[in-house]
Amino acid sequence: MLVLPAVAGLAFLVLPLAGLLIRAPWSTLPQRLAEPQVLEALRLSLVCATAATVVCVLCGVPLAWLLARVEFPGRRVVRALVTVPLVLPPVVGGVALLLVLGRRGLVGQWLESAFGITLPFTTLGVIVAEAFVAMPFLVISVEGALRAADRRFEEAAATLGASRWTVFRRVTLPLIMPGVVAGAVLCWARALGEFGATITFAGNFPGTTRTMPLAVYLALETDPDAAIVLSLVLLAVSVVVLASLRDRWVNSP
Repeated sequence: MLVLPAVAGLAFLVLPLAGLLIRAPWSTLPQRLAEPQVLEALRLSLVCATAATVVCVLCGVPLAWLLARVEFPGRRVVRALVTVPLVLPPVVGGVALLLVLGRRGLVGQWLESAFGITLPFTTLGVIVAEAFVAMPFLVISVEGALRAADRRFEEAAATLGASRWTVFRRVTLPLIMPGVVAGAVLCWARALGEFGATITFAGNFPGTTRTMPLAVYLALETDPDAAIVLSLVLLAVSVVVLASLRDRWVNSP
């Protein structure tokens, strides 16, 4: 009795991807991938997604450690707030970023007056928007790795006289490195495919804020074949990410 709905669910998930592959302009694919606007959007997407991932690692790993290892009042509330971007509509996230980091925002007006830094509608704004929506993936992955790590190794290092920073750097970090890598990969893939928060907070300017998803949206109105080609690139990235994390998900307890 379960086979029929299972097949229907599989078809529902696979057929759209199959349609993308069937309708792809394979004969002109190399030429379209070499077009300047495609290369420009791809370069910007890779740079911004990588920079956003670096930001997420630098801020997300300490945040995950805090949630996993430190008891403090309101920890459940903080954990819930950290995961809000997972369920928050990206456009709403972009509006929230504008209200805080915009030129008249709570923090943005201070950044502009004190340091001359303007985030909205800039490449830096793209990085901020992508980091906002992608960081929860890293935090959840690293927090889970920290909770699963055997703390006896850390306690043994502490009894031997190692400082807290040494214990974290030489013992804790190697133990949780698979979780950090998995979280960083998911974070990078999420940042690469971000659309709503980016177009709301950073806009859609060629060479500055037009990443691959925004280029797909624009091309769909004028050149559907180009939109398909760009979509294939993002699909290929998704497949590579899933393949690289398959063993971790399948073999995890």
